[in-house]
Amino acid sequence: MQEAWDPTAWSSLVLGLAALAAGVGALRKPGMWQTMISEVEGSPALQFVCGMLELVMGSLIYLANPWTPSDLMTCIMKSAGGLMMFEALAILAACDIYTQMWLRSLGNFHKGWAGITTALGFVLTVLGMARFH
Repeated sequence: MQEAWDPTAWSSLVLGLAALAAGVGALRKPGMWQTMISEVEGSPALQFVCGMLELVMGSLIYLANPWTPSDLMTCIMKSAGGLMMFEALAILAACDIYTQMWLRSLGNFHKGWAGITTALGFVLTVLGMARFH
């Protein structure tokens, strides 16, 4: 019998839905991400809030998912949480450098990033829902 609480399924589902919505929003309104990142770069308060929120979310995903080599999805979600924590620390430590990298990247490949985010969100959502049986 499946556990009533599957942290990997919930992590995948919630992160997938968030990525799916963000990707669709970026496809619907081009330039939104550049504006958002520019605003974060210009505000120390937003830098701190964004860094701390991502650190909390990444930590929750990392801590909720066990490292079970026989279950690839738990390893993927634990790795995603760890990467989110690393990115959050980069935002907190060197937001000016980090945001400039993203602004350059988004300028030329905006639809590509939005499409990748949408596709990744869809895949995580489907994989998360599939674990619920």
